[in-house]
Amino acid sequence: MVLQPTLLITIDGPAGAGKTTVSKMLAREMGYRYLDTGALYRAVAYEVRAAGIRPDDDSGLESICDHLRLSLEENRLVSNGIDISDRIRSPEISMLASAVSARPVVRQALLDIQRKIGRDGGLVAEGRDMGTVVFPEADLKFFLDATVRQRALRRYEQYDKGNGQTLEQIEHDIRCRDENDSSRDIAPLKPADDAVNIDSTTMTARQVVDLMMARVRELLELP
Repeated sequence: MVLQPTLLITIDGPAGAGKTTVSKMLAREMGYRYLDTGALYRAVAYEVRAAGIRPDDDSGLESICDHLRLSLEENRLVSNGIDISDRIRSPEISMLASAVSARPVVRQALLDIQRKIGRDGGLVAEGRDMGTVVFPEADLKFFLDATVRQRALRRYEQYDKGNGQTLEQIEHDIRCRDENDSSRDIAPLKPADDAVNIDSTTMTARQVVDLMMARVRELLELP
């Protein structure tokens, strides 16, 4: 059942914190749409790699973004007519997405798309700067985190026992991405001043969603 009024909710946090799982669960429970903004940056990274463009080549990135046609079809991400949903989940694409997301030309290209999607509310938006940059006016903001070790363990399981990577390699990649995301000049990863901070290290996804739903009900003054 859709909860009224239709709220705009953001969930930010680092890699492996559980954002995707809880965002989907929360959106489903509230009858809201779900926006995985990280997938949009992964799509750009996928096209950048396919075109052989360096992640710091702003001219090349601008050309990619100008010709990029992204759409969500039955919760599958389609780029220029090709379903890339499964192709953008590799460790290589993750690191490349972190690099291209720091480029202003890419962020500006995707910013307008995201804001149009969130204009009417009824949305749970997941990412790294949803509450700080994209939707600073959001009705409710969450910042989901966990220890690096726990996040690496989650990714290890998610990648089907590492997908060729050891747990230590995944942990190293996460630390590198954390450093890249939090130290970049453009929209660094950090909680919004008015965000609800949640440490999910010892929590199940269900417990996190229950906590979020409690905040939603508090906001809407529901029992």
